[in-house]
Order: sequence, then structure tokens, then C-alpha cells
Amino acid sequence: MKAVRKVERGPGLVVEEIPLPEVAKDEVLVQVEAASICGTDLHIWEWDDWSSQNVNPSLTLGHEFAGTVVELGSAVGHVKVGDYVSAESHVTCDVCFQCRSGRRHMCASPSILGVHRDGAFADYIAVPEKVIWQNDRSKLPPEIATLQEPFGNAVLTTLDHNLPAHSIGVLGCGPIGLFAIAIAIASGAASVLAVDLHEYRLDLARKMGASQVFNPGRDATAADIAGWLAKANEGYGVDIVLEMSGAATAVNAAFKGVVQGGRVTLFGLPSRPVTIEDMAGDMIFKNLTVNAVSGRRIFETWYKTRWLLESGIVDLRPIVTHEMRVTEIDDAIELLRSGMAGKIIIRPEGLAGAGP
Repeated sequence: MKAVRKVERGPGLVVEEIPLPEVAKDEVLVQVEAASICGTDLHIWEWDDWSSQNVNPSLTLGHEFAGTVVELGSAVGHVKVGDYVSAESHVTCDVCFQCRSGRRHMCASPSILGVHRDGAFADYIAVPEKVIWQNDRSKLPPEIATLQEPFGNAVLTTLDHNLPAHSIGVLGCGPIGLFAIAIAIASGAASVLAVDLHEYRLDLARKMGASQVFNPGRDATAADIAGWLAKANEGYGVDIVLEMSGAATAVNAAFKGVVQGGRVTLFGLPSRPVTIEDMAGDMIFKNLTVNAVSGRRIFETWYKTRWLLESGIVDLRPIVTHEMRVTEIDDAIELLRSGMAGKIIIRPEGLAGAGP
């Protein structure tokens, strides 16, 4: 089968033919119908500090997917052949303190699909049964079902706050930021102010319900962004800032642009260490509540995610801007790097419609 692979340390990815995955006794084999590209995949393509420390080639990428179970390991007891599924990407150890105390999303040593073990940018993926999530095909087509994993990031990040009647700043309008805008609007936020460097993404932010948008330009300072947030919110800082970009300027703008006693959640993944400009003035003396979020609560967040999508409370279709083939991965990555895409769906090639 064709698969998108990281085969050596350094920038870039390759598409190559590899054997179908072998299924361990506790795993299921899923025929992939749709996968989606994540910012993590972009980090791995670029081979930044984070990816160079966390990824060991050779590896098949892709951790967001939907498909059909076609084979079961000998110890699988709940999932059935023919089930339409997605998966939690964090395969947890289940024995560390965090796992045993009900916080599997904070597992000390997770094995992440497409990061530490082979992922879903291929025709098939072998996945442990314990992370499989069963979908309703009549309510979630593959191009939406594949988004549950990343959408869950935004659900956890956004619903951690008291949103009704509060002003929200979203810094970074990549897919997770766009998801967060939709969730905040659906939850009764008074206003959502969106910031990004790409007009294309700001247009998507408007479609998802952003009240006002701002492109600060690449030379803007954190104070410039914070100043706009205050001006757009009647001269005050916003009640809540969701930092979704990982850019150093945006991180500092989050602390400067939130109101006294406000809340900041950090979700964006920096490509290198970030220096806080004024911890005393921008954080301590402002009495801020600062939270850092990664992943989803397993599986609590998935139930919330499913309800939001199946009920139609949140519609993600405007964010799905492109569908491409596995062999077009370089074009897809360039679209993401240019800022001229929302969520890109990857469709597998080669064995579509056939069994293993």
C-alpha cells in the first residue's frame, strides 16, 4: 500500500510502498476512508525542534482518521468487523500514576499514532482496540468523522471556560482555532475576536461566527495585538484568550490582551522555546489564571465532541476546504504553510474498496 512516510531526520516526507500492517492480538485493522492533516504533521515535515526530539524515522504519519474495521486480533472482544470507527490518537500505558488516577490524557509515556507508531496516511492502519471509537455513519460522513480527534482538542480547550456572555480572543485561526470559535459561539459567548496573519483564515473565522477579525502583519508586536483586543472590546482586555498558534508574539499578546483577573489557555505548540516578556506585569500582578492543554480527556471529551457534531450544534463543513490524495501530500503541506487552507482531508489510494 502507499503511505506517507518520514524516512530520515530532516525536512520533508516521502510517499512509498510498504506492506500492510500486521495486527497484534489486541489490535484491529482499519481500512482508512479519510484522514486529515494536523499541525503536528506540519511540524514533522519541517523537522523543527519539537519533532526532532519526539519522532524517530521511519514512520507513517497521520493520527486523525475514519474508516472500517476489516480484521480483528485474537484478543479483541468489543469491536467487530464492519464497524465504522475513528480512534483516540494517544495509546496510553494504563499503569502510570496519571492513567491510574483517571487522567489518561496526561499519560507519562503515551505512544501517539503517526508520531511514535505508524499512522493513518495509508490504505490501512493497525490500532489497539482500547482506543477505537465507534461512529454512526448516518450522522458523520468520513470527512467529518476524521475531525473528531482534533475537534476534541478545541472542545477541551474551549469548554474549560465559563463562556456565556464573556468576550473571547482566539489567537491563531488554524483548524483548532476555527473549531474553538464555533464552540464559543455555540456556547453563548458575547463576542469572539479572532487574530491571524492570513486573510484566508480570517475569512474562515468570519464564517465560523467570529465577531471581529484582525490581521496584525508579521512585524506586529504583542502590544499591537493586545491593543486591538482592548479596542475591539470597549477599551478593556477580553475575558478569555485562547492561544492557538504557538507563536511567541501571540503568547505574549495573550497575557497582555486579557483583562485583569482573566483567563488564558495555551494550546498552540511553539517550534522553539518562548520567552515571556513581562511575567510580573502581564501575569502575576494581573492575577491571571493560566492553563495549558494537550489532547482530550479520554474518552470524556469524545462524548461531548460526538454530541456537538451529531446534533448539528457545530457544523465543521466550512472548515473542510480541500480533499487530496496521499500522493499529493507535498501539495497539501504547501497549502497549509501558505495559510491558504482550512482542514485538508487526505483520501487513501491503491486498495480502496478491497479487503486486505
